[in-house]
Amino acid sequence: MTYLTDVLADIRDNWWIYAMMPLVAAAIGYVTKLVAVEMMFRPLEFKGIPPYLGWQGVIPRSAPRMASSSVDLLMRRILQPQDIIDEIDLDDLMVKLGKPMHDFVEELTREMMTEIQPTVWKAMPEAVQTAVIARVEQSVPRIMGNFLDAMKTNVDHVLDIRMLAVDALTRDKALTVKMIRTIGKTEMRFIVRVGIPFGFVLGIVQALVWALTHSPLIMPLFGAVTGLVTDWLALQMIFRPIHPKRFGLFTWQGLFIKRREEVTKDYTKLIAEEILSPANIFEALLTGPRSDIFLSMIDTEIQRAVDTQTAAVGPLVKFTVGNERYERMRATVSRTVVNRILDRRDEFGGLAAQAMDLPTLLASRMRLMTNEEFEGLLRPAFKQDEWKLVVVGAALGFLVGELQLHLFFS
Repeated sequence: MTYLTDVLADIRDNWWIYAMMPLVAAAIGYVTKLVAVEMMFRPLEFKGIPPYLGWQGVIPRSAPRMASSSVDLLMRRILQPQDIIDEIDLDDLMVKLGKPMHDFVEELTREMMTEIQPTVWKAMPEAVQTAVIARVEQSVPRIMGNFLDAMKTNVDHVLDIRMLAVDALTRDKALTVKMIRTIGKTEMRFIVRVGIPFGFVLGIVQALVWALTHSPLIMPLFGAVTGLVTDWLALQMIFRPIHPKRFGLFTWQGLFIKRREEVTKDYTKLIAEEILSPANIFEALLTGPRSDIFLSMIDTEIQRAVDTQTAAVGPLVKFTVGNERYERMRATVSRTVVNRILDRRDEFGGLAAQAMDLPTLLASRMRLMTNEEFEGLLRPAFKQDEWKLVVVGAALGFLVGELQLHLFFS
């Protein structure tokens, strides 16, 4: 009885200290979460003395692994190279390419004719030159159609989407960070904010234990427990349970899974605009490791088009300039076309994006994913290294708890 009386007297005499304990614990919960979340993303490069004395953000350091994991899921369940080509509406594409394609064809035709037959071309009236350009332009839809048909049957040989996406994410660590921040923005805020109520509850327990023991270990130990437990619980609440589960009067489902529709919108927009953008795809097709096959396909179509356009006067042209020069001429036209496409890939890529609506395709495929598969979009960012975040939270909590001891009782 005397012991309990002494405990109550101590609480009465030092009430402000006991009142502060839950508040400080709530602050510890918040700060440790905030630091842990930022340490996931910052810094992009290792800071300190390599290899161990320092820190690099968990996600930038693990960019290759995370990129590989995310892209494997993308390729296995969401998107195949064939899908990208199938999405292109040729008629819509030709409408959208109308003005730039007209300028492109006119510029190319004038340049080639000036090089191949400068005297004849200059002698032609402007109306005749315009008619020649119009004839070439009329053949473009047919050429494009033939080329897309060839692409559909050879897309796996000319476009490695997996390598394109992995290279984009590993080459630009900031893009990997942006991807995780974008699809997990709500979850990151939740991790930070949930530290406040969790910490406050643990702070109440801390105050009771301190009142009963007055052990100097209570403050740092409870600080460590607050950091560790709140980090661990927050991570679990993001992903678990996978399916809605009732807990008494409440129903809970992992926050990330519950936000599927919103996450899908953010994820597909980022993939379509910054990773599998038409500009990036053009770049990979024209300069990537399989570009020789793609360029060979272009070369075949362009040389076939040259032969078609000169069909009526082909023998005369060959007789006039010679077979060897005629072949060089066809090769020159092909190289020029490729170089001009590469120079204007951003412009053509943007117009192509409007004709294929990749975000809608991705969204429709993502809706077919199971909750377990959907979890894989974000879970790899935490799974392997989440213990580090929990340990960091515990260490920070221990240090703040030690500081709390000295502030209150020194």
